[in-house]
Parts: sequence; structure tokens; C-alpha cells
Amino acid sequence: MSEKDSEKLKVAFLGGGIHSSVGRAHRIALEMEKRFELAAGCFSRYPDRNKDSARAYGVPADRTYDRSDELIVNEKDKIHAVVILTPTPNHKRDVVQCLGAGIPVICEKAIAASVKEALEIERVMRQRGGFLAVTYNYSGYPMLRELRSFILEGRLGRVTQIHIEMPQEGFIRADKDGHPIKPQAWRLRDGALPTLSLDLGVHVHHTVDFLTGEKPIELAAVHNRFGSFKQVVDNVMCIARYTHEVVCHIWYSKAALGHRNGLRIRVYGKKGSAEWYQMDPETLHMNDRFGNPIKMDRASKDAAISSEARYNRFKAGHPTGYIEAFANLYWDIADSLLWYLKTKEFKTDEYVFGVEKAMEGLVFLEAVKKSAVKHRWIRLDE
Repeated sequence: MSEKDSEKLKVAFLGGGIHSSVGRAHRIALEMEKRFELAAGCFSRYPDRNKDSARAYGVPADRTYDRSDELIVNEKDKIHAVVILTPTPNHKRDVVQCLGAGIPVICEKAIAASVKEALEIERVMRQRGGFLAVTYNYSGYPMLRELRSFILEGRLGRVTQIHIEMPQEGFIRADKDGHPIKPQAWRLRDGALPTLSLDLGVHVHHTVDFLTGEKPIELAAVHNRFGSFKQVVDNVMCIARYTHEVVCHIWYSKAALGHRNGLRIRVYGKKGSAEWYQMDPETLHMNDRFGNPIKMDRASKDAAISSEARYNRFKAGHPTGYIEAFANLYWDIADSLLWYLKTKEFKTDEYVFGVEKAMEGLVFLEAVKKSAVKHRWIRLDE
């Protein structure tokens, strides 16, 4: 039996070194349920960080590579997938390189830095018949999945309005000496889209789509530069009209003091409303049309999705969080990847998202930018 035929799915990291918070999160999440194993990697372009990461992750030195092309040549017949954790501006190059070599890809959002880049990825996917799953980790939270089921079952009635926000303070908060806290250099350069939109806007768009399936039709937006780094957009506000007459108010920011990561969504329907806040992820707050408040968690009698065994690594009252949400995604991706390896057919579903779903988000964010620049409403089909 070859190594690839063993029980666990073997993956390699491209990026995601030990000094990267996203790398550590992915590594813990993918190994949490013992369905994946990190077997190889090219973790950093800095040799010392690359070696340190391999040691910390338990990856052998002879399966640690200085360049992505070396990893691909030596590992393509030993691994089941590559996890792309490089900076967003590098995603298109890295994804295309791996897909072109016939290696399935799991990519951290955003899939690319523009619609144009995503179209190039889509073209390679069609040509190669490959596997490409994009991770939007908030969709892995059990109570957000519970809310999705309630909306799709009609328990809130026809949805009329959505208010979603993701405020952070990273571009305006000072350190203990009063100096700006400087992020990675690539996050201080805006390209075809503001880096803020690629960091946060993709989550906001995807969360609305994930919960409701509604699609944006037209929008009006503003871009601001409120924080310490005036070369980049750090605040976006938007009003959008969606299909079925749903109205959505959107705010995402890195210039909002007092917010570490304030993803919050409020959904209002004809029969009730619901609110979920990522800083209190175990609780879903609902109200019926008679004014009765309902507080739900994984142990509530009406919990259908979040009460499943896979979401209860420990009982309710002991909160699950960010890394567990990633682990839930990796469970779904494992099922999809195993099917692909057996049939060579990549199937997206309610919890596994491909380039088409990622493309929708980038189209939305390009419309947001166009509206902010032109100071007018923009239709998504313009």
C-alpha cells in the first residue's frame, strides 16, 4: 500500500508557517478529527522560519521545501491536496500552479485578488477537471449553520432585511507606546480591490449568501481612510438590494476602536428575527412575531443542526470557537475530497465552496469599489 492509500488524507502547506496565525489555526483544525495529516510543506520564503515551522509542525526535513515548484515536483504523487495559505496577492499564481500539476487545492479565502484572477483560476479548473475548495471559516460555526436551516425552512418567514457588520480596530489601535500597530506589508497595499475587502468583505458577502442564498442586484457604497495608514481603504459601508426584495446593510472596517472581531448578523423576517455574534458564538438569539425572545444553544430542544454529534466535541456550556469552526469545514472538505479521489468529480454542496461561489464575492466587492469611486448606485450586471 502506498502512502497515499493510507487512512488519513495527506496534505502539504504552501505558506502558513508557525509565525502565521492562520497557519497554526489550519494545522490544528485539519488534524482535529484525524482525517487529515500535514505531511509536507513550503511554509515560508525565509529559510529559518521555514525550518522552524517544519519542526514545530512535525514535518520531516526531507519533506520541507524552499520553493513551491520543488514541493510540487517531489510531493504530487505522495499527497492528496495542497493547502494554500500564502498572502492573498499570491493566491492566483499558487492555485494555478498546483491545479496545473494535477494536485487538489484547498485555499484560504480570498481565492484571488480580483475577478480577472478568479476567471483565470476557473479556466484552469475547467481544463484540468480539478478540485478546488475555498475556506470561509465562519460558515463552520454550528449556530450559524443552525440559523441557516431556520431561514431555509421558513421559520423566520420571508426575509425582508439583513444587517451585517464586521468591525475591527487593527488599523487604528495603538501599541502601549502610542505607535500604530503595523500589519504585514502586503496588507498596506490596495490593488484591484482594497485589501480590506479581500480580508473582511469576502466573509460578509459569503455569510449573507450562505444563510439565505439571496443574490445582490444593486448597491451603493462608500470607502473611507480613517486609520493610521492612509494609503489603504480601512472602512466600507454599503446598502444593497438583493433578490426577493431583501435589503441589506453592510459595514466592515479595520478602523473601529473597541472591536477585536465583531462579526454580527441580524436577520429580520415576516415571522421572526435572529441575531448571531461571533464573539458569543454558542448563542443564537431569536424573536417571534408575538414579541417572545428565544435564546438557543447546542443543547436547546429545537436545535437540529448544532446538536449533531460532530459539533459536540464537548457538551454545551463549554464554548466552541474559531478553530473548531475550521475543523468542521475540514470534515466537509474531507468528504468532498474523498469523493473526488474516487470519481474525479468535484462536487460543491451547502458546506463546500468552489471557485464559482468565490467569484460571486469578488464580483460583489468590485461593484462596491465602483460605487464608492463613482458616488452612485451600481447594478451588479453593469
